[in-house]
Amino acid sequence: MSGQKNDYGKRSHYQSDNPLNGGGKRRNPEDERESNAIGPEDTVYRYLCPNKKIGSIIGRGGDIVKQLRSETQAKIRINDTVLGCEERVVIIYSSSEETNRFGENDDLVAPALDALFKVHDRIIAEEPVDDQFDELQIVTVRLLVPADQIGCVIGKGGQVVQNIRNETRAQIKILGDDHLPRCALTSDELLQISGDVIVVRKALFQLACRLHDNPSRSQHQLLSSSSNLYKTSGGYAGFAGPNSAPTGPAQEFSLRLVCPTENIGSVIGKGGVIIKQIRQESGAMIKVDSSASEGDDCLITVSAKEAFQEPSPTIDAVLRLQPRCSEKTEREPGDAVFTTRLLVPASRIGCLIGKGGAIISEMRSLTRASIRILSKENLPKVASEDEEMVQITGDINVVSSALLQVTTRLRANIFETSGYASSSGRYDSEFDGYGGSQIGGSGYGPYGAYTGRMKP
Repeated sequence: MSGQKNDYGKRSHYQSDNPLNGGGKRRNPEDERESNAIGPEDTVYRYLCPNKKIGSIIGRGGDIVKQLRSETQAKIRINDTVLGCEERVVIIYSSSEETNRFGENDDLVAPALDALFKVHDRIIAEEPVDDQFDELQIVTVRLLVPADQIGCVIGKGGQVVQNIRNETRAQIKILGDDHLPRCALTSDELLQISGDVIVVRKALFQLACRLHDNPSRSQHQLLSSSSNLYKTSGGYAGFAGPNSAPTGPAQEFSLRLVCPTENIGSVIGKGGVIIKQIRQESGAMIKVDSSASEGDDCLITVSAKEAFQEPSPTIDAVLRLQPRCSEKTEREPGDAVFTTRLLVPASRIGCLIGKGGAIISEMRSLTRASIRILSKENLPKVASEDEEMVQITGDINVVSSALLQVTTRLRANIFETSGYASSSGRYDSEFDGYGGSQIGGSGYGPYGAYTGRMKP
């Protein structure tokens, strides 16, 4: 099962202290971040469990999930319910070292793979038998897979997934964006396996082995306390748990992008087709102010009336615009660096910097992007006197993740100062005092690039 793995730096994460997420007595937060972090070479699976069956893997007082952790030595985290979603994400992860005996042949597998099947078996045990197939039990399994990892399952020209279909006789689909559940992240793909119990088990094993051998480059982000962004109709939404605050009044939210003048054609498109499509799909107002152009830059203003608990049309549109309005530099063929520039009112820049630079350092660590607040002398001529400029540099996925991180913090800050984002009275320690207010015990943060399909 072992294979070549990518080497990416580790990052610490905080995990809440409750029985579903491995909690017991209170621990030192720093120690807990380190012990619960997902490493760059760890084996990670995200299994979708129907809400009505979640009890079969939690148990009374969390006794079943504790037992599964103990038996497999894997970490198992059950994410909170997302409002309007019929499934919950079960994150199963461990070292990639193959230490657990598995199956009839006692093959050695990673603890996470062992735990994946123990979770799977408990959920499938509650599936009803279909009388139409002479007592043959037909089941469907769904996994969330990061977009940068799904290729190992598909293979060149779809050859890998087709071989697994042929060998196992399972129905295996990678479903489109319109099938993604609300608990999916903006960078996720949905992998679905259907068939009888034995067929699905064989296919799940082969696919799990592929994912084990090819870890995602973004998996270190999965447990971040600030990473609860969920997909909704091609956009994203903040987490809304059962204790979430009311939606609240609508608030104007706008963002100002600095765009190279030479990129404007790519933003607008022939006859305005591109910008019209982005407006329609995001629901945001987009204004390209070429009259304000000075030198090599012009302004793009994106805005919408928004409620805090609802998906942000403004951020959705900005993520769609980003690849088109960023500066692109080719380091070598096929290796491009993108630079995205965002103007921010000076009065709000503190929510991005944090006390002693803690927040901007956390965003850099989380996204691996270069994020800078430029000095006054380096501002473009299109900037107003009361604005600062945030400059984000890196490859397109890194820059998109960082832009999402920055814009969601700005949005939370605006709603908080308006009094609409703090009704729960709860803050995350990493955001406290700098605008990252929480609703229903969850925050806003990064999950990769926008993955919706743009028409040519």
